[in-house]
Amino acid sequence: MLLGRRREQETLDGLVRDVRDGRSRVLVLRGEAGAGKTALLDYLAGTMPADRVSWAVGVESESEIAYATLQRLCAPLMGHVGRLPEPQREALLVGLGERTGTAPDALLVGLAVLGLLAEAAAERPLLCVVDDVQWLDKMSEVILTFVARRLDAESVALVFASRDEELLDGLPELRVDGLPDGDARALLDSVLPVPVDARVRDRIVAETRGNPLALLELPRGRTPAELAFGLGGRTAGPIPSRIEQGFQRRIAELPPDTRTLLLAASVEPLGDVPLLWRALSRLGVGADAAAPAESAELLELGARVRFRHPLVRSASWCSATPAEIRAVHQAFADVTDPRQEPDRRAWHRAHATLGLDDEVAAELSRSAERARSRGGHAAAAAFLERAAELSADPKNRAARALAAAQARFAAGQPAQVPELLAAAELGPLEPLQQAEVERLRAQVAFAVNRGRAAGPPLLAAACRLADLDLTAAREAYLAALGAAVHAGEDLRPAAEAARALPTAEDPAGLLLTGVVTWALDGYVPALPQLRRALTEEPRLLIAPVAMEIWDDEAWRRITGVALAKARATGTLSVLPTALTARAGALLADLRLTEAAALLDEARTLREATGLAGNPFAELMLLALQGKEKPAVELAEAVTRDAAERGEQRLTAMADHALSVLYNGLGRYAAAQAAAARVGRHLGISPWAELVEAAAHAGDAAAAAEARDRLAEHTVPAGTDWALGAQALADAIVSPTDDQFREAIDRLPLALSAARARLLYGEWLRRENRRADARDQLRPAYEAFLAAGAAGFAERAGRELAATGETVRKRGAGVAEELTPQEAQIARLALAGRTNPEIAAALFLSPRTVEWHLRKVFTKLGISSRRELATSSL
Repeated sequence: MLLGRRREQETLDGLVRDVRDGRSRVLVLRGEAGAGKTALLDYLAGTMPADRVSWAVGVESESEIAYATLQRLCAPLMGHVGRLPEPQREALLVGLGERTGTAPDALLVGLAVLGLLAEAAAERPLLCVVDDVQWLDKMSEVILTFVARRLDAESVALVFASRDEELLDGLPELRVDGLPDGDARALLDSVLPVPVDARVRDRIVAETRGNPLALLELPRGRTPAELAFGLGGRTAGPIPSRIEQGFQRRIAELPPDTRTLLLAASVEPLGDVPLLWRALSRLGVGADAAAPAESAELLELGARVRFRHPLVRSASWCSATPAEIRAVHQAFADVTDPRQEPDRRAWHRAHATLGLDDEVAAELSRSAERARSRGGHAAAAAFLERAAELSADPKNRAARALAAAQARFAAGQPAQVPELLAAAELGPLEPLQQAEVERLRAQVAFAVNRGRAAGPPLLAAACRLADLDLTAAREAYLAALGAAVHAGEDLRPAAEAARALPTAEDPAGLLLTGVVTWALDGYVPALPQLRRALTEEPRLLIAPVAMEIWDDEAWRRITGVALAKARATGTLSVLPTALTARAGALLADLRLTEAAALLDEARTLREATGLAGNPFAELMLLALQGKEKPAVELAEAVTRDAAERGEQRLTAMADHALSVLYNGLGRYAAAQAAAARVGRHLGISPWAELVEAAAHAGDAAAAAEARDRLAEHTVPAGTDWALGAQALADAIVSPTDDQFREAIDRLPLALSAARARLLYGEWLRRENRRADARDQLRPAYEAFLAAGAAGFAERAGRELAATGETVRKRGAGVAEELTPQEAQIARLALAGRTNPEIAAALFLSPRTVEWHLRKVFTKLGISSRRELATSSL
């Protein structure tokens, strides 16, 4: 029985009911140490059969090892891994270290875990519990957050417990605070050795703030005289610290062998009892050492080791001397199989070593390579940091510190890079290594704050690299130019310095030549060089370049390949940017649901890494959805932050998104004002939005001027996208059927084409050609509505109604509205995609797709996929 937790238990009971009814639920229990989160997890686990519960606990000592917690959570479910699609199965097995291979795509690992949970819950509901989330390794955090945001209809409950107030932000949560006073007094009375005065009892309850573990633990071993003065004095301080001090006092009273057993159990994170006893045997500790610890209710030794509370683990660690800790690590290193667990053995050896040891350092370096091959950059960095500390050779120490800094940056942990770079600079560095230090330091500054301060250090590093490594110098100059583009600064200083380099035909060289020509010589001379650059692999600046020269095919390809590459390498420092860039391309194709899924993933990664993100795609999504209030609020926040940091490009992006928002809502004066503020930036053209807004606002002169400015770029570009946009601008200013039709025929992106039909239909209606207008407005309205672009859908719907047509919210035969996600799933099913294929495309589990399709069939009044072809979606 849990005192004072009726509200929490009712919430958990409701969660279990939902899961048993076929839905999935996610919940984060959040509260300080000792608040009773684990007790509530135990209560929840008790409502499910034991074989339907998978439980994992984050362990501080393993927080740097990639997928450590995820491995523990998935271990009981791996019997279902054979049902996963082969690419997902391979990614999961490699990520969890059960198979060797190339670094797995983080998305595939996430989809594999999602599918694994769904398969495990196929016959009976499944409960997955993750305790002590504050100690999750980075990759487990990212993957589990991804899964948590996508569970829907798999009969899976995923429940976390965390002391951290920011981890897993945005997921449903349940606050676990102290007990109400009455229940706190009752719990305290149950453990007090003798009755105490009511005022003393109330003082103890007040001091502990009703923390259940504090009420149970802090009175232990105290005399009535001590209790008479409450719990003050030498135990004053935060409640978790006071509880830990209490555990330390109890540990100090145990026999030496029992203290060693507790320390060994604290060091070994898996709870592997046979391994623990093998290590204890090396230390000369027998089985009788366990009884005192169990009698003191500090731990349980069953099939696995379980501490009364995680604070017992940290208290045992803090109670030991450094020599005792090293001895325990050495014992575990001795009994760990180097073939089965080489990395764990290396980690134990590293912590058992006092002083310098090149052999152990080399072993850690090999572990770092294995971690990197699984996409575990954070784990690789941890191995390399310790390898640097143990390296006797100063050159090796500096090189490993620099490699650790590179791994930290790749892992999306820029805050830890400067200290490692400083350590690298203490050793002898080759000139190229020193230049790499400067470049990485500048890259970190740019990743964290992309304002005007980031450009000069990148340019300085590029200039230094010019005499050392031309390939690295070209990459650095591209980074410097990218920083200048983002800040809205003059590109000429960086471009002039870069022009002094010999030209090259490699991808970086082609792109650098094109951007330098664009910055120094102008748009038209740069076009041939920029087109050549777009045929090569994706890299920094290349997506904006594709937009600049109106190459829609390159834009789609580049953003897709860049995202796949970032996923495949597990480079978290790049992945959020790749996700938002890809989302922008999807929005241009009216694939709002897919874009929203990518933006959700990018948000999760930004929260996990602290890296600066690009909000343009999120702003555009809100603009297309017609969500004025959140769009304006986000745009204002972006503008304020950009002004403080000197990021003019972000300000331009915010204004561009607002111009799209207001054009969709039919607020043309506001759209014109926003578009006029945009200015000219690489890959951002305000003229198309300005033409539409000014023409509808009655400002014919401004519309004509914007059309002419647009032609300066579209006519030389000469692509269908460019010429279609120009034909549409010409049609808006001087309407003719031929110009509108040319625009519709040429425009390759779904959003632009639908907007062209809308504009054509509006003109036709004004010309009183109602039947012709309906032929254009109807497909535009249906395209916007199906995609979830509510702002433009409402505008098209108003125009369609004005032609005399009855505007239906959905197609005939639909009893209820399909959600955008249901409509997208239905369209994919109509195209012949299987449930697993739809799931992979939309980052869902196949069972969620199946559930949504059943709802679609019900709403459409049909019973099979074949009937989708006869329905109106």
